[in-house]
Amino acid sequence: MTLRRHLQQVHERLVPPESAQGWTAYLWLVYFVFFFVEWYFRPVGPLELGLGLATVAVFLVLYFSAFRRVGGAALLHILAMAALAAAWSFTNAGASVLFIYAAAFAHLVGPPRRAVWVVLGIAATAAVIAPLARPEPFYWMPGVFISIMIGMANIFFSEQGRKNAELKLGQAEIKRLARVAERERIARDLHDVLGHTLSVIAVKSELAERLVDRDPDRSREEIRAMGESAREALADVRKAISGYQQQTLDETLEHMCLSLRAADIDPQIDVDANLELPTRTQGMLSLVIREAVTNIIRHSGARRCQLTLAPVGNDVRLAISDDGGGRIRMDGNGIQGMRARIESLGGTLSIGSHGPSSLVANVPREAA
Repeated sequence: MTLRRHLQQVHERLVPPESAQGWTAYLWLVYFVFFFVEWYFRPVGPLELGLGLATVAVFLVLYFSAFRRVGGAALLHILAMAALAAAWSFTNAGASVLFIYAAAFAHLVGPPRRAVWVVLGIAATAAVIAPLARPEPFYWMPGVFISIMIGMANIFFSEQGRKNAELKLGQAEIKRLARVAERERIARDLHDVLGHTLSVIAVKSELAERLVDRDPDRSREEIRAMGESAREALADVRKAISGYQQQTLDETLEHMCLSLRAADIDPQIDVDANLELPTRTQGMLSLVIREAVTNIIRHSGARRCQLTLAPVGNDVRLAISDDGGGRIRMDGNGIQGMRARIESLGGTLSIGSHGPSSLVANVPREAA
């Protein structure tokens, strides 16, 4: 086993993947240095040194164990950290950092309201104990306020992560149901398309087999009819399959609005009600819109997305922009795919001409 693999296994035991902390969990331990700052300015006896090292060991056990706890078990870990902070506050001003660590894990105790009360309780404890130990405000006030800030921030990000996980789960379920529905629709349509034709071919083949000796001309006629029926069936299958690959603009825009709202992005759609486009043009523009909206949801951090589709002379103009801070990458596979689809219709695609995150496509009404 390589050293890297061994370290990875140790890391996963200390910081479980479901905590979403990764290697940053070790970075947060840097702040524990404040616990030792006071020792630099005054002599430390053997008893205090031994108790301090024991406290470090207990804290590290609580710290890495807390990543795996929720509910009441997490609350016990938080209370233990707060108890260590309270016990050391009278001899070590840097012990207030333990209150901050305790507040940082408050989001694990349960719903946001309960976690908020835990954070406020920790801050109140620090506000009562720390001034008794060190009356000077600059000793205890930072620990109180930073505990509140870190605790509330972690509660917020934890709730956002939970909502994002629910959204991904819901989207995955929607995709699964869509695949099931599509398979059922394909089965129904192929049954309708092929059932009758294949039955006719089977009957004609039996008839041709019986006539091959008695009436060769009639047998050849039936065989030719079988070939025509087979070609018609093949054409019907191709039409049916191409129907699944193409999506109307109305369907795409409706799906786009639902996806944007689910990501807390306000969709602003302006489409000419009298605009009529060929099926192929609608299918290509639908793919371009879906790719653009997917990029906005994943990378832009936007709060608003504007889409305009309107005739301009003999062309149709599609414009998509957002108010996020991102910039469209010209070399991305998605952009290359959109450009290829627009150019296949005889149109042009412009990136960034109306802002770093803007996309403008011009397509002939009668696509080439």
